[in-house]
Amino acid sequence: MNETLTINIIANAALGPLLSGGDNIFIECARRWAQMGHKINIFVWEEGLQMCERKDLTGVNFILWPAARFKKFGFLTLYFARIVIGCIGAWKYNFKSPCIIYSASDFWPDSIPAFIMKLRNQNVKWIAGFYLFAPAPLLKNSPYKGKRWFTGLIYWLTQKPCYWIIKRYADMVFVTSEPDVKRFITKQRCKDKIVVVRGGVDIKPSEGYLKSGKITPVEEKKYDACFVGRFHPQKGVLELIDIWELVCKEKPNARLSMIGSGPLEADVKTKVDKLGLSSNIELLGFKDGNEKYEVFKLSKIVVHPATYDSGGMSACEAMAWGLPGVSFDLEALKTYYPKGMVKTPCYDKQEFAENILRLLDGGYMYDRLSKDALGWAREWGWEVRSREILEKVKAICQ
Repeated sequence: MNETLTINIIANAALGPLLSGGDNIFIECARRWAQMGHKINIFVWEEGLQMCERKDLTGVNFILWPAARFKKFGFLTLYFARIVIGCIGAWKYNFKSPCIIYSASDFWPDSIPAFIMKLRNQNVKWIAGFYLFAPAPLLKNSPYKGKRWFTGLIYWLTQKPCYWIIKRYADMVFVTSEPDVKRFITKQRCKDKIVVVRGGVDIKPSEGYLKSGKITPVEEKKYDACFVGRFHPQKGVLELIDIWELVCKEKPNARLSMIGSGPLEADVKTKVDKLGLSSNIELLGFKDGNEKYEVFKLSKIVVHPATYDSGGMSACEAMAWGLPGVSFDLEALKTYYPKGMVKTPCYDKQEFAENILRLLDGGYMYDRLSKDALGWAREWGWEVRSREILEKVKAICQ
């Protein structure tokens, strides 16, 4: 099937200052699908548009669902305004031909307008992105504890109706890792229509660097480790501060760089100062493109301390630069990162710190995992991944 596809991407939940894994997936796929000659329409509000522009996404058609005027009324009002405006826009949208609807996330501003488009036109094929199940409120290792308990409860409750709608009505579901596949299999939807997207990496910059012969020797690198990701409870950023304190007890001058932003920025800074680690942990804020790559060049390893996750492609970006990783042995990561990363028994901070120190000792273990990390990252190249995903998409149109 070589005909041109029309793919409508609903990305109304995107937040301008942040870039989630789901955002990265739809942006990089849209970029390459458009280059292949397919017609891509992206439905966004103002901050989503700014995010796409910041990522230099061109060759697509943006359809604005304006909602920024509601920001002054607070997050909840803005959130529900985006849902309502998206639903109205979806209801009014004129389908000129059979097309594909791709909701970039399970959040209401994405999934509910996509559902409306599906109801309005039975010729529409709906692909639903569903990349992370909210942890149950009483889950022992939920990242939503203490003062965050209510936030976790709301997240869990609001995801339930979207899960039911997607499971019942979506023609295809994108998930991040293998363990989530079985949760979407129904009598109407076989396993072939649940795609493990996993994510991708732009490997061209790192390949050019590694072939240049100007690689910074490991012993001369500025940072012993780097973290890249959202400063969010699920990502283990506060736990990472504790882990780095343990590393510094054995290696007093150990340096960690943390790339990212998010709701825990203030908490992270406070904890770093409280533990006296300001000279050991450098908070770099949000970085992308060459600025982020420069940090990878100057780092020895990548740490991925997520305590609740379905994957997390940010670590693989660093692995593409030859950085071996350390993570907790989460169920999703068994298939997501089967090599190139040392797995630590879940939530054992002391063992996590010791694994970091083992890698920093260098030698055979470091060299082997560095090669494994490079090999695994190359399998994630966006050029390959976007085509593989598109072939799956084409299958539901036949």
